[in-house]
Amino acid sequence: MKNKIIYLIGAIVVIFDQLTKMFIDKSKTIIEGFFYLNPVENQGAAWSIFSNQTIFLISISLVILVVLFRYQVFFKMNKRNKIAFGLVYGGLLGNLLDRVLFGYVRDFLDFYIFKYDYPVFNIADIAIVCGLILLIIAVIKGEDVNENNSNKKPRKTRQVSSK
Repeated sequence: MKNKIIYLIGAIVVIFDQLTKMFIDKSKTIIEGFFYLNPVENQGAAWSIFSNQTIFLISISLVILVVLFRYQVFFKMNKRNKIAFGLVYGGLLGNLLDRVLFGYVRDFLDFYIFKYDYPVFNIADIAIVCGLILLIIAVIKGEDVNENNSNKKPRKTRQVSSK
């Protein structure tokens, strides 16, 4: 395990996510008109898409975990990318654990932004979004091609003849 920090971050996210879900058991106003702790059972994914499709969502989560795990070797393993993969793994596993144990994801962070009741979410969701943003930055910066990657093809340079 040469990238232990990734798995450590993932484990911390899962633990923090599960602990917060256990302790948020009733609704509470934090900032009136803006932020509430409101425990809900999300039967679907983001914005409740694929509601009541638990087996499908579990399968998709497992496929994404495997693909990310396999794709991870292509990334330069700097601090940001290790954090990114750890956040995504932890978030996916936190929500996957809920789906397997309960058949739904326990969400509780509820925001009203400009009178819009934003979909309720949890710590795992925050970790996934932050991790994906960091991975997008890595791809934009070209850090998704590790210099040790044997699949990396050398760039062809064009020879210009001087006539």
